Amino acid sequence: MTAGSDADGRPAVVPDPAATRRGRGAHLHPTVACYDLAVRRRAFGRALRAAAVLDSAPVATYLASLDSTTDRTSEEELEQ
Repeated sequence: MTAGSDADGRPAVVPDPAATRRGRGAHLHPTVACYDLAVRRRAFGRALRAAAVLDSAPVATYLASLDSTTDRTSEEELEQ
């Protein structure tokens, strides 16, 4: 993930699963538990050395999309 902007142009934490975006990046395990812990500790701003408060909603949306993909895969495996 890197510091970037959301769809409205506000400062935000942006997922970068391929680790190809320019700038300072930070690693986050792709689990909701790790995301929740990072939010509680306000770790995104420190890890990315951001002066502004960063919105982490884009990361939450990305993790939710991973969970829904995983859920579908698990259901398909159970059906077989």
